[in-house]
Amino acid sequence: MNPLRSVGARLGLGLAVVVAAALLLVDLIVVPSLERNLIDAKLSQLAEAAPAVGSRLLNTPPATLDDAIQTAAADTDARVIYYRALDYNPPSLSVFDDSSPVTSADVADDPIALRAFAEERPVSGTVTTKGVRYAEAAHPLLGGPVVLLRASLHDSLRSIHLVRSRLVVAGLIALAASLIVGYVAASIFARRIRRLERAADRIAGGDFSQPVVDSSRDELGQLAAAFERMRHRLAQLEHARREFIANASHELRTPLFSLGGFLELMADEELDPKTQAEFTATMREQVERLTKLATELLDLSRLDAGRLTVERERLDLDALILVLADEFRAVARSTGHQLSVRGNGNTEGVGDEERALQIGRILVENALVHTPPGTPVRLGTARRDGSVLLTVEDEGPGIPAEHAGQVFDRFYRLEGAVASGSGLGLAIAKELAELMGGSVELDVRDDQTRFTLVLPAFLGTRPFSRENERLEEPSLQ
Repeated sequence: MNPLRSVGARLGLGLAVVVAAALLLVDLIVVPSLERNLIDAKLSQLAEAAPAVGSRLLNTPPATLDDAIQTAAADTDARVIYYRALDYNPPSLSVFDDSSPVTSADVADDPIALRAFAEERPVSGTVTTKGVRYAEAAHPLLGGPVVLLRASLHDSLRSIHLVRSRLVVAGLIALAASLIVGYVAASIFARRIRRLERAADRIAGGDFSQPVVDSSRDELGQLAAAFERMRHRLAQLEHARREFIANASHELRTPLFSLGGFLELMADEELDPKTQAEFTATMREQVERLTKLATELLDLSRLDAGRLTVERERLDLDALILVLADEFRAVARSTGHQLSVRGNGNTEGVGDEERALQIGRILVENALVHTPPGTPVRLGTARRDGSVLLTVEDEGPGIPAEHAGQVFDRFYRLEGAVASGSGLGLAIAKELAELMGGSVELDVRDDQTRFTLVLPAFLGTRPFSRENERLEEPSLQ
């Protein structure tokens, strides 16, 4: 893989871009703002001091004016220039006295002083003379003179330039550090991601033997935990699939061999009628066994293909549980189970009667097969929040809590349970119920296991329309 396209390189480059952008913002916004604040502070200081200095100089005798200007310069830490007007149109000023002992030629035509004289108001601003920038505040006095306070900004601006240069150096260091840290950190994450990628490839290839381990608690750790749950679940499904193939093969082979054997025996003309009748009954049982398995596989394939259709019609669950009780009464008597029925009396729902009976048969058979002889099994109906319920309860040993969420999975067979059927019954019941707009629920307690078929309650009084498979709602009066 190209190193420049790796996660580490991209993250390092991203951090470098962020640092560079931050430095650019500092240079374009923070440094100029700091410079303006320093200049404004100096101008405010000079502007505040100018009136007092002007008032003092105005009341000072000419003989001591020079000393007063020197004293004012020392007090304000600024150069003090005292102007007198030579001409008013256009404005012209002459330096009367200056606190600088060298020369006053550089301030003879100072624009700030000329503006103060012309506009007869205090004026402040900056000027540049011979490459040096100054802050100035001019204040007009009574009678025409103007006093100007001037301070160099060289030291202040030099400090700003020093800050800027140090920011550049610090930024370059931070830039290099961000590249290194980003690359190293991203490389660590990339190695963890590659481990997850290899684990995903193993799982995709059908190898579920190696666990997916990442002890971190961050997002990658959570993703690894999700991968591990997926691996464990797929391993269970693969195990269940293999068991299902083995069970289905056995379920198919056993009745086929049995039928073949009985057919050979019945070819013997010496069999008496009673023995032939017994053989015929046994063969019929084997055919029913094959038919049930074929029906389950066919229903499952139709559910997967979306070709299984259900009717949505008015059905009476109270009548339905009576049909179920009649069908399984003989079976319950033969296994010693106590089968009882308790109806609600007002449980009209919406669904497919044949499919609802199919679900009921799966639930009742499940209760009879997986509970010890003598266990009470109760069929009942109820209403709940706009739904009607068909319940199958038993007082058997129950389902362990860790397996309760998996009993509706395809191919799943509870370990230690009686090995019967294909492990598809509850999965088919759940999908059929959902296809009718309902569900199958499981409630497990210490002394009771209850499966519940939930269907929408019938709320209308008009016949059902099969064209759009929707129940017509009653008109509101």
